[in-house]
Amino acid sequence: MEKPNFPRPELSVIICTYNRADLLDKTLVSLLSLHELHRAEIIVVDNRSSDHTAEVVRRFIAAHGEFVNATYHFEAEQGLSAARNAGIRLAAADIIAFLDDDAIPAPSWIRTIISAFGRNPDMSAMGGPIAPIFESERPAWLTGPLELPYTIVNLGTEEREYPRSLNPFGANMAMRRQALEENLFPLHLGRKGNLLLSGEESWVFQQIRGKGGLVKYHPDMAVDHFVPAARLTKEWIMNRYYCQGMSHAVQCTSLKERVMLMGKTAAKLLYITVSSLKARSEGSKMLIRCRLESIRGTMDTIRNRKSQSAAG
Repeated sequence: MEKPNFPRPELSVIICTYNRADLLDKTLVSLLSLHELHRAEIIVVDNRSSDHTAEVVRRFIAAHGEFVNATYHFEAEQGLSAARNAGIRLAAADIIAFLDDDAIPAPSWIRTIISAFGRNPDMSAMGGPIAPIFESERPAWLTGPLELPYTIVNLGTEEREYPRSLNPFGANMAMRRQALEENLFPLHLGRKGNLLLSGEESWVFQQIRGKGGLVKYHPDMAVDHFVPAARLTKEWIMNRYYCQGMSHAVQCTSLKERVMLMGKTAAKLLYITVSSLKARSEGSKMLIRCRLESIRGTMDTIRNRKSQSAAG
């Protein structure tokens, strides 16, 4: 069936997906409840899925394509950054939003994003609250700082600028096209298949803020985000921190950056050692273990680089 001739969208919504067809199906169906969906286009980027992802998207387009401006794109280069960049190149709107393939946006999500950018011409990017949908019982240790790796975010009920130590998460973020075209996601960072590398979003926001861009939080730009039982284990979160440590090392390409990273890592180890003496709760003890895993990931990556350099 030939695609209808939709007007130019005000918002491009990019959903990158990898082997989560059934969750993606729920996310796509949830879009039908969004207010002012006609103002947006939906771009699903399939990052080499081997399940029935393509069938799910094509079935959705066949059922709703007359009224929903939706596009399917297969991205052969493995990696979340590559998938996001492919979506950016396909996007037609001046505002680009990213939604996870397992996230359910609030009905006012589209309207909130378009309105906020319209009222804030100096704003480069925005994000909002992300509430968890746990597949199984929430572990007792999942508290405080450990919420962030699970993208659990709530900065309150008022619009505000993001603190410098925090950025919007990929499950729920939007940027002006110009900011993204100047700073595409780095291909050496971000998830690749089942490898939990990260840091690509932080890198982009670092570039945006370095050029004076304003990054804001809006309480009505809200999504619910699925957390599978497989991730609610100590093994998963420790591996997540290990990969985060790897990401820190991968980002350091010059000798100066590596020396600075070593200094920060040494200071972090001292802080963790002192903190461990005061850790009493299950959550605080788990956080100590995770932070040590992050350091191990950093050091292993640095050692592997040295071995590769020595080998020629």
